[in-house]
Amino acid sequence: MSTDQAKHLWLPELIYVDGELQTDVALVSDAGGTIVGLANAAEIESRDFATVSFLKQKVLLPGLVNAHSHAFQRVIRGRTEYRSQNSNDSFWTWRELMYAAANKLDPDDIYAASQMAFMEMALLGITSVGEFHYIHKTPDGQSYDDPNLLAKEVVRAAKDVGLRIALLRVAYERAGFQKEPNPLQSRFLEDTDTYLNNLQRLTNDLKANEKDSWSGAAPHSVRAVSLDYLKAVGRFANREHLPIHMHVAEQPAEVSACIEEHGRSPVALLDTEGLLNEKFTAVHSIHITPKAIAAIAKSGATVCACPTTERNLGDGVIPADGYFESNVPICLGSDSQTQIDLFEDARELEYHLRLQRKERNVLAPAVEDRDTLASRLFGCATTNGARSIGFDGARIAPGMPADFFTVDLNDASIAGASRADLLANIVFSVTRSAIKDVVVGGKPIIVEGRHQHQEQIIEKFKDLQKRLWN
Repeated sequence: MSTDQAKHLWLPELIYVDGELQTDVALVSDAGGTIVGLANAAEIESRDFATVSFLKQKVLLPGLVNAHSHAFQRVIRGRTEYRSQNSNDSFWTWRELMYAAANKLDPDDIYAASQMAFMEMALLGITSVGEFHYIHKTPDGQSYDDPNLLAKEVVRAAKDVGLRIALLRVAYERAGFQKEPNPLQSRFLEDTDTYLNNLQRLTNDLKANEKDSWSGAAPHSVRAVSLDYLKAVGRFANREHLPIHMHVAEQPAEVSACIEEHGRSPVALLDTEGLLNEKFTAVHSIHITPKAIAAIAKSGATVCACPTTERNLGDGVIPADGYFESNVPICLGSDSQTQIDLFEDARELEYHLRLQRKERNVLAPAVEDRDTLASRLFGCATTNGARSIGFDGARIAPGMPADFFTVDLNDASIAGASRADLLANIVFSVTRSAIKDVVVGGKPIIVEGRHQHQEQIIEKFKDLQKRLWN
């Protein structure tokens, strides 16, 4: 059998296919890392395959998609959990501490921090990430010889770990409406033409390996870019068929400032200016009205929730029930990396609403199906995320990339689960220890719960932390 004809066989106990757990089924992938098909496991003769992987007592599921990440913020985990001199700590006081950390990082540091964050994602079953990247310049605000140097260091880190990455290059113009320049933001700022030229260069540079890495446009927020700038980025993204991501209505102060500047809320501004469409992802979208939800639904846009970060920063609770009722796709992101666990983010969509409404199963449809709520939340972590970042994947089906992970059926967190409630056990109860194998493009990147370069990545990150904080 020639190398280009070689096929690989994966034999788990169960496979999650289009919302159902199937038994006695094997997955077949080709040498290029694409799923060829599913086969009857009992009838397969293993000698016809280049490799055979026996995944005994494991369930195979499509890889998770982390649609919103700031990888460098992994360096501040646990370092902002104290009361500052401000009478009220908030998102805004946290932001200044985050900016201070961002200004300490050189290109090697960006790589080390990103590699650590991405490896942790891989250990949790994440196979693709949307990286909302906004550090572009030197600490004193000068351009590198390659203005995309830092973006490429992030992409390199993802590739070295083994993840696919959408590098969502951020447009940042100002500190805010009628605000004085913030010197801590000097690494982020670019005028409209500079930003578009640099995004075009990055888009072209990544095309050589576009199956593994690609670009997207990301105007930071309505407070960080003017309307003319925002519209220019939208036109470019639509012309180049790029995904476009933007922080929207994360904080009440952002909504108030937008109304002061434009006479409209952030969603109303995006809607009336024709900026919402099926390639647009509104990140957070917490402080909005039912009318705004209807506008997002009509446009075909996606919403990205980041519940572990949103609770950490005190942002508020995303109205996931309103989005679900309006058929707005919700995807998930780890955002500030305070915790990297998309299953935790998925279950918090539901749990936060339970606390607010003092009810259970808020996001479940009105049918008696034990797996429907879990399936809905799992879709947020897979197919909805893939849609958001412009990736055709996150499904177990012929022609899809062979990106998947396995869960140990004997792990203490889900042991004893029946087939009928297995997905609910995974979504609501699984812990890190249960995730054993992660495969991207047919290549194992996590084997029995460990990455090939785990020790080296951790040691390099520990050295970075010592230099930054000691």
